[in-house]
Amino acid sequence: MDSFLFALTLVTALGCGLNAGVFFAFSSFVMKALARLHPSQGVAAMQAINVAAVTPAFMAALFGTALACGALAVWALLAWDERFAPYLLVGSALYLVGTILLTIAYHVPRNEALARVEPHSADAESHWRRYLSDWTAWNHVRAAAALAAAAVLTIALHIG
Repeated sequence: MDSFLFALTLVTALGCGLNAGVFFAFSSFVMKALARLHPSQGVAAMQAINVAAVTPAFMAALFGTALACGALAVWALLAWDERFAPYLLVGSALYLVGTILLTIAYHVPRNEALARVEPHSADAESHWRRYLSDWTAWNHVRAAAALAAAAVLTIALHIG
């Protein structure tokens, strides 16, 4: 593994780990804290979090890591005869499918639906309870996928 590929893989593994930590924090205590609030407060708090999350720093970490994973996947396919190539491909796929695709296809639509909920409306509580349960369960998957991607990319570094 040449020095550029090593550096790209290292930075990508760190990005996967960083994002795993964000998702782990939400699964392990943020959502639990929000669940303790009155539903109207929980809805309003999560709405505020969803707006505040769209920052250059978080978007760069989330999608910059995805871009790096895409580059590693292409590199793996072009260097398939190298021992580390399957690890680059699997690690990248774990992040791209288990984190990015899941975020875009599942979490973003639910966040957008929650944004349309009036916190004090009659249906806010039932919407909030479903959101808490379902969103958090799939967030566990995002955290695990990002962490697994970091681990597999770290193995690629060791092998390379």
